[in-house]
Amino acid sequence: MFNRSLNRVNERLNRTLARNRLLQNIVTKLRRELQVNRVVAYYFYRPWKGQVIVESLSHDDFSILGSTGADDCFNDNYANLYLGGRVLRVEDIELTNFDECHLDFLRSIRVRADLVAPIIVKERLWGLLVAHHSEPRAWSDLDVERIQSQSVIFAQAPSLIQGKK
Repeated sequence: MFNRSLNRVNERLNRTLARNRLLQNIVTKLRRELQVNRVVAYYFYRPWKGQVIVESLSHDDFSILGSTGADDCFNDNYANLYLGGRVLRVEDIELTNFDECHLDFLRSIRVRADLVAPIIVKERLWGLLVAHHSEPRAWSDLDVERIQSQSVIFAQAPSLIQGKK
């Protein structure tokens, strides 16, 4: 009985480590390709509550690892858009009609440009792959394609599909 429990814990830990290694590789590659300040993976641990679990930074000052984000601003409407495959492309947050709570959060983490792709696993919004830049930026179609393809690669990883999360 004890060995079976220990094996399950060990398997889950190995899946989590494999997932985090893959995610770290993805966010690092994306940050270099997009030439942005920060790329993060945001994981929803329960409906529309989550945190940054992996990040790649141009400088340590941009770290938001462990941040829970603007959870109070995220709701079913946003989730449904992402579940439908929406990629959010914002060249300058100051020129959007975002809710004030969302704008305040983005300003607090020094974001002016935002590119967000959903990570959909088993028809569920597992999380978001997010690129941030501290200055306004025009995102190209290639930028969008890159973040979309990386979110799909991650979503199809065995460490996610086989796990409960």
